Amino acid sequence: MKRAFVEYNLKLKANSRALRNNSTLSEVLLWQKIRAGNIMGYKFNRQKPLGNYIVDFYCKRLNLVIEVDGSSHDNNYQKDLIRQKELEKLGLTFLRFSDIQVKKDINSVIREIEIWIVQNINNPPSPLFKGE
Repeated sequence: MKRAFVEYNLKLKANSRALRNNSTLSEVLLWQKIRAGNIMGYKFNRQKPLGNYIVDFYCKRLNLVIEVDGSSHDNNYQKDLIRQKELEKLGLTFLRFSDIQVKKDINSVIREIEIWIVQNINNPPSPLFKGE
């Protein structure tokens, strides 16, 4: 099944790299668990530019964005909501976890991601899908 490419603002590339080099502890902890196909064989990217935004984690095959909401999100709820709605229009789905949740109960976070994958694997979101 072939997926369409989600375009992004090329000006975000350097910022994306900087964010990867300055990840929060919870982002590092989650990355250690989901990198290199560790979750059911699905590959995730971190600090991935999509559209005019950078998301914490992204799996192209699943059209799934995972966000870790820490102190940087405290005063940005409205911005986060607008950003999420714009990206959802592209066919992306969001899972959000709190910084504390990742730090204190990473196993439950991983389980929730796996449950989402199992429940959605045969029902992929459109319009990013082309063909069979």
